[in-house]
Amino acid sequence: MVSGISGLIVGTSGSPGSLRALRFGEFLAQAHQAVLMPVMAWEPLGGERAERITPSGPLREEMRSLACQRLRDALVAVWGEFPVDLMVEPHVERGPAGWVLVSLACQPTDVLLVGAGRHSATGWMAFSKVTRYCLAHAQCPVLAVPPPELARELGHGRLARMLRHRPLTPEQVLGDQLSPPG
Repeated sequence: MVSGISGLIVGTSGSPGSLRALRFGEFLAQAHQAVLMPVMAWEPLGGERAERITPSGPLREEMRSLACQRLRDALVAVWGEFPVDLMVEPHVERGPAGWVLVSLACQPTDVLLVGAGRHSATGWMAFSKVTRYCLAHAQCPVLAVPPPELARELGHGRLARMLRHRPLTPEQVLGDQLSPPG
């Protein structure tokens, strides 16, 4: 354990790994009486270059609103409601996820928690691009939290192979909604 932790910055995308990192962050925050900062990063559709070429205030605001909703959904998935014995400061920030997380985790007494992504035979490449960025650029300790067992099983099992090799059409996905009521 790291002593003297003041802030726990947790990359929160809603993925199984990020939800597990948030749960672990809760444990560390309680143990160290530290502030827990779940962070959802977002970027404009098409990236910053598209935003410079064709800026759209309403679209940008809608994307920020969607990011806020995704963060709320992730927090509800982990806690149901905010724990009363925890200092939580959720953040929604515009920018590439790795850069946003490293920018917020800027104190030596901070700890940055990220989901480690799926485990596979490729080892290092199993880490997501965000995790690799954080490990390479952070000025504070970084904890890469492995995904839950169920997520690993789904990532490597027969069901995952079947879903990867048999893409669904929009009609199949919306089948129940498109069929007339009986």
